[in-house]
Amino acid sequence: MRIFITAATCATLAGCMTAGETVSFKASNPQQQALMRDGQPALVSRQKSSVVLVRPAARQLQANGRPVFVVGINNLSRQPVEFRVGQVEAVQHAAGSDFEMKIVTYEMLIQEEKNRQVAAALLTGVAAGANAYSASRAGYGSYTTPSGRTGTFYSPTAAAVAQNNAAAQNEAMIATTIETGQRNMAVLEQAVIKDNTLLPGEWYGGQLHLAPPTDQGGAQKSYTIVITVGGDRHVIDVAQGPAGA
Repeated sequence: MRIFITAATCATLAGCMTAGETVSFKASNPQQQALMRDGQPALVSRQKSSVVLVRPAARQLQANGRPVFVVGINNLSRQPVEFRVGQVEAVQHAAGSDFEMKIVTYEMLIQEEKNRQVAAALLTGVAAGANAYSASRAGYGSYTTPSGRTGTFYSPTAAAVAQNNAAAQNEAMIATTIETGQRNMAVLEQAVIKDNTLLPGEWYGGQLHLAPPTDQGGAQKSYTIVITVGGDRHVIDVAQGPAGA
């Protein structure tokens, strides 16, 4: 249970979601129970060899954004069981048809973060170059005498001060860019669910990221997540719609 709670906390602290939509769960069989946990909807699904708990990772989801859930899994059997992210399925139900919702895996999220870091590094480099250029010109100036005579001058002291300030600012920008990237990588490593072998009695869990469901013109969206643990299939019915609707 500690992993279940920790992953939810990581998602809340690290996420940038804006208020928009909430989710609810519907028990699809007698082995399931929809309930509230710490003011948030959740669902418990029990099968022969495992228990799965699901809840949203944030109190509100970003409209048209990726739904993120925290999944907790408990192995009830006396044998190790396998959980594979590749076996998780998600399907949206709309207009009488079913549409696949892609599972956004840990590897995909890591690649997205690496791409973001490359873009951030390029922007930081541009900003640092602009800082350095401005500093290199800081010692130059112009003057006009009372008689109307004009000219230019160069102050080595002013140039040195500006260049030192620019170097310090650039170093701070680069350090912040690197630190942010490392922190984001660490959050993904800690929080996102991955393939795992659960030993007898073991709990395991983390964030499950889904591709955004297709917008229904502001109406409620309905989709099903199927989580396979060993030979058990946990079918989770989710309704997502505007907050307060």
